[in-house]
Amino acid sequence: MPPGAFAKVHSVEAKGEIRQRLLEMGFIRGTRIRVERLAPMGDPMELVIRGTHLSLRKEESACILVVPEA
Repeated sequence: MPPGAFAKVHSVEAKGEIRQRLLEMGFIRGTRIRVERLAPMGDPMELVIRGTHLSLRKEESACILVVPEA
């Protein structure tokens, strides 16, 4: 997703500790997120979720399935 794009969380496909960490950060089905910016090589990416800015690595963000908003 490009910077400025909005999406809703569909599911978190991670397992174990990473899944628990993502859920605790608020990546719950139906939660709206926005891509704030990407690092030059795309890793990490900054997201805004429920008013909080979070940075995620590629391997973490790849576990979050989203539905883009129009």
